[in-house]
Amino acid sequence: MIGQRQGIIVWLFSIKQAKNLKKYGNIHYISKRLKYVVLYCDQVESEELCNKIDALSFVKKVELSYRPFLKTDFDNAKPDKAKEYDYKLGF
Repeated sequence: MIGQRQGIIVWLFSIKQAKNLKKYGNIHYISKRLKYVVLYCDQVESEELCNKIDALSFVKKVELSYRPFLKTDFDNAKPDKAKEYDYKLGF
């Protein structure tokens, strides 16, 4: 069974080595212009993997995603009346 996943943002000096990060987790996105890679791994292993990835010579900086720690269910969220009207018409 898959546990909680956490995103790791890896800033690189060059995109050429981006494929070398496949062995550390699932690559979700590669930005060629800004030279970063977003990869996902198990939340339990994320700190350990950050240290391993940061030690690589082609890595500039490593950041953990804060998404698993943010509250994503919003109370008191009021629906937009215009969208609600459009949904009733079938747009």
